[in-house]
Amino acid sequence: MAQHDTQVLILGAGIGGLTLALSLHQAGIACRLYEAVPELKPLGVGVNLLPHAVRELDELGLLGALDAVAVRTQESVFFTEHGQLIFREPAGTAAGYDWPQFSIHRGDLQTVLLAAVRERLGEDAVVCGRRCTGVTQDETGVVARFVDPNGEPAGEARGAVAVGCDGVHSALRRQFYPDEGAPRYSGVNMWRGTTWWEPILSGASMIRAGWLTVGKMVIYPIRDVRDAQGRQLINWVAEIEDETPAIRDWSRPGRLEDFLPAFADWHFDWLDVPALIRASEDVLEYPMVDQDPLPRWTHGRITLLGDAAHPMVPRGSNGAGQAILDARCLAGRLKRQGVGEDALAAYDAERVPATGNVVLTNRRNPPDAILREVFERSGGQRFIDIESVVPRAELQAISDNYKRVAGYDPAQLRARPSFV
Repeated sequence: MAQHDTQVLILGAGIGGLTLALSLHQAGIACRLYEAVPELKPLGVGVNLLPHAVRELDELGLLGALDAVAVRTQESVFFTEHGQLIFREPAGTAAGYDWPQFSIHRGDLQTVLLAAVRERLGEDAVVCGRRCTGVTQDETGVVARFVDPNGEPAGEARGAVAVGCDGVHSALRRQFYPDEGAPRYSGVNMWRGTTWWEPILSGASMIRAGWLTVGKMVIYPIRDVRDAQGRQLINWVAEIEDETPAIRDWSRPGRLEDFLPAFADWHFDWLDVPALIRASEDVLEYPMVDQDPLPRWTHGRITLLGDAAHPMVPRGSNGAGQAILDARCLAGRLKRQGVGEDALAAYDAERVPATGNVVLTNRRNPPDAILREVFERSGGQRFIDIESVVPRAELQAISDNYKRVAGYDPAQLRARPSFV
């Protein structure tokens, strides 16, 4: 094999790219990350890390660092738009998993990963201000081309293989699928924010309430370090059916008047929802979109990972988790099969169908399908007994099926060998 500047070029330093770098370092494989933004900052709002993803981060020695900044989720709980309890089940270690479920600020997660990369791989492991515009390859390696934040040419890098971790606007995805259609809009827009608030329910509850037809909320704490008033940082997501999709920009500001009226009467004995929303300093707007699963991500010595490979509607708390699983699987294949086309092909054969099933299940029957069933069968009316509307066993089956599809059924997860 010809000599390369590094073995693996990682194009993008988000959650997937940083996890891949740590995993490759663990496997003894040299890599370097190239990130488009001039400086990595702790941006975003909340994400959930389900036990299958936390297992991978634990194997990277990050459990303690995550525990210091995240909330260990104790339960998943569902309510109607009237505030009536539908269903609750334990989560993470409270549900018998060997690994916790974490609710965490995305910026805190990226900060933990980035600090570990710089500590283990060196300060120069991440090169910022380098947006990849395309990659060429031959029988011995790949060459990535870059521009700087002003769009001026910024050199190139050579490696044995390249991995596109460059998100939903991936240049490599466009390179291989230039005629791919526009993102598939689900018919739902969402607004997101964070609010300092008194602990809700258990103080470690992931709450889903309402339904998309009339307004749905997802609410959970993402920082357990309390402020002077004993409040947690609460992440909330409002979702409403809308014929017109919002602009696909994660940092686009949203307006309260576009969605708050749907929740104006949500004054429950366990939470005043409109007050929670109004107390948020910033609101972001985003369309719930995904794209059809690709037939393959790998083309010779180039492959995709995370949102670049499988953008999904965020209805299963699983986007970041699947990127982490991609990274660990790919690192394991490269370790066992060598840094080349065979390892990338094996990674493709394993992860393309697995994530395709998650993308499609997020469309049809993610965990919040529990809310849909109750809303449709009750006609959106109050009920006396949930068992007369939808039996608990049926609701439990929806939850359990998603765990199997996404790869975090407790027995399935415990029995699975390590990726790396």
